[in-house]
Amino acid sequence: MILRRIGVGSAAKVAGVMYAVLGLIAGLIIALISMVSAGLLAGAQSEELPSWFGAAFGVGAVVVFPILYGIMGVILGAITAAVYNAVAGIVGGVQLELRDSAQALTPR
Repeated sequence: MILRRIGVGSAAKVAGVMYAVLGLIAGLIIALISMVSAGLLAGAQSEELPSWFGAAFGVGAVVVFPILYGIMGVILGAITAAVYNAVAGIVGGVQLELRDSAQALTPR
């Protein structure tokens, strides 16, 4: 079986959701780091930044990162699918070996 074409819209949707989840994970990590560093800086009484800046940046990352990553995923997913379709039309698609779920349960 050969994969000849990928639906650009479906690839964009799947990539958008996957990237949004990755953005949420990255945002949570940034939020954790920001909150810990804000707590450490609060004791130092830094005059350059307000004490709430690190916490606000961290919480903002949880909201902003998934949105930005999701948008990037939609765009890159659509571009990747379109490029694959163009290349597959010229050189052929990716060969896939698929098994029926009943065959997957029986040993070879």
